[in-house]
Amino acid sequence: MNHDYRPGDVLSLECPFTETVVTGADRFHVSVRCPWLTVDPQAEGFGWNGARALPTPESREWDMFRTHPPVTELRPGATCRIGIPATVMHVQAVHHFDPPLVTGMLPRPASYVEVLPQGESHDPRLPEQGHTISPGRGEPIRIELLFRPYAFLEPGDEVADGDGRAWRFDAAWCWHAFDGRQPSAPAWPLALLSRRGDPSAVDAAAVAGATADGGHADELRRWTELTHARPDTTGGDPA
Repeated sequence: MNHDYRPGDVLSLECPFTETVVTGADRFHVSVRCPWLTVDPQAEGFGWNGARALPTPESREWDMFRTHPPVTELRPGATCRIGIPATVMHVQAVHHFDPPLVTGMLPRPASYVEVLPQGESHDPRLPEQGHTISPGRGEPIRIELLFRPYAFLEPGDEVADGDGRAWRFDAAWCWHAFDGRQPSAPAWPLALLSRRGDPSAVDAAAVAGATADGGHADELRRWTELTHARPDTTGGDPA
């Protein structure tokens, strides 16, 4: 599994359904014993009890994890299975932690990837959106990279476009034109000007070859067909 994700990536996620026990239920949530994570005995002030709360339809919340039978049929003491059916998501932000983050759970996460489900666009007015996963942590989530827009570029690359304008690539849909003029996306082909200094001949040739045909609209069209969403032009959080 490749853990080097970035905003704009389109992923397919799936987690095998695993048997567990229902530990509690109320109007808005059903709690099950988490079959993959354990309590961190050295974490103070968290008080995690080993359970995972899943929203009921009345909560109007969203969670990528599902149960068989569904949460509406579960009662405390019952057994069920929890997992993630094959789901298409797109990355909104990526956060890295060194040392790994203390959350009250083991293993401690070294990164968080914020993902939005197919059909949902980033809304800066909402304080919480989508779901957070931690690749390589305890949950056996299988992740497949379906599409990375502008995969041949790296954040911070500087390029010259087919119209002779200079740009900095910050994220898939976040471009900075040095002249400040419109349009807000470069015209292909692109020539790599800088990648952590002078680019290598191999990198420059790769960018030129990848942009010999097509254009920004083609990258956006393919991304939209997979995500059914509007692109986030803020570039996410690469922290």
